[in-house]
Amino acid sequence: MLIEVSGDTCYYHHCQTCNLIFMDPRFHLSKEMERSRYLFHDNGLDNSGYVDFLNRAIHPCLPLLNKKMIGLDYGCGPVPTLSKLLALQGIICYDYDPLFNSSHPLTSYDFIFATESVEHFYNPHKEFLAITNLLKQGGYLTIMTDPWDTIDQFKTWYYRRDQTHVIFFHKSTFFYLCEQYGYEAVYSDGNRVVILRKK
Repeated sequence: MLIEVSGDTCYYHHCQTCNLIFMDPRFHLSKEMERSRYLFHDNGLDNSGYVDFLNRAIHPCLPLLNKKMIGLDYGCGPVPTLSKLLALQGIICYDYDPLFNSSHPLTSYDFIFATESVEHFYNPHKEFLAITNLLKQGGYLTIMTDPWDTIDQFKTWYYRRDQTHVIFFHKSTFFYLCEQYGYEAVYSDGNRVVILRKK
């Protein structure tokens, strides 16, 4: 289904199968423009608001982790922060970002965080397949993103106005992810954080 927003320079598609809304690819920013926008973000350990924000994803996952596990922050951005917060808990987490840190040392991980990164996936199937292949059986995937609620709400939504946000999840989309990629949901805050376990 096509979604047009009055006054917008682009339009969106709504998948009736998975309830994902995605920007028409013709309106994606170039990698250079996308990268320059991320450099304006005020992230890092010295930003207490950002740290509190990341802790909304970290804290519910901590009881599932131990110090023998090794994880990956998938989409860490230009200033990796989540991995440093986990290091304070004695937990090792490597950083990956296709624009700022495009390599990671291992081929499999016990847990993966994707905090405020999945909405930037130009090819969500490719990205979720890559994540699933990197995650060990029984490993945990923590996703943090703001889900849309209704089409009318989507049209006036602040989250949509960020031009680097190209796909938008509905709460029901996570059920589809579980079926499609072999996960089970083990936690949801009812808002923007879900934790999935790879079967």
